[in-house]
Amino acid sequence: MSLAFLLTTLILVITPGTGVVYTLSAALSGGRRASVLAALACTLGIVPHVLATVTGLAALLNASATAFQTLKYAGVAYLLYMAWATLRDKGAITVEEGGAPRPAGRVILRGVLINLLNPKLTLFFFAFLPQFVNPDEPHALARMLGLSGVFMALTFVVFTLYGVLAASVRDLITSRPAVTAWMRRSFAGSFLALGAKLALTAR
Repeated sequence: MSLAFLLTTLILVITPGTGVVYTLSAALSGGRRASVLAALACTLGIVPHVLATVTGLAALLNASATAFQTLKYAGVAYLLYMAWATLRDKGAITVEEGGAPRPAGRVILRGVLINLLNPKLTLFFFAFLPQFVNPDEPHALARMLGLSGVFMALTFVVFTLYGVLAASVRDLITSRPAVTAWMRRSFAGSFLALGAKLALTAR
């Protein structure tokens, strides 16, 4: 494993995207437990993209405009739903001191779907991993899976750190309704912006 791969992966994982936004929102609404579950869910959402890359399905997405557009707009629709839910569903973001924990299944399902419905992630792996794997070397497939595992591990660690840090200031937010409302609008706006960005991106 090269230093270039580790540094590139770390930069890509640290850069805020839909997964980071979701993990932060989960941390502020549900605390550390929810943040870890969200980080785990976003990491699990990477698995189908890795499998698609390894089995060549990424090539289909790259070659078929219809397949790519279908998956892309499914992702856009889900991000728009998340923006709407964040604004309208008080349980989604509002931080209530002493409130009941958010259901683990709900946190995990939303996190998995956020990454699962992002075709750019499949194409990213399709373009990114081969740069660090020589197809002629023995056990190239195992090496690709190993690098994918490292990427997922770093994703989980970084997202968890984001979440834990956000959860550490959660108590400061519970006593400030105006700040809570601002946070909800900010997260909703972030999901909306990310959905618009995905809708406007080409392959």
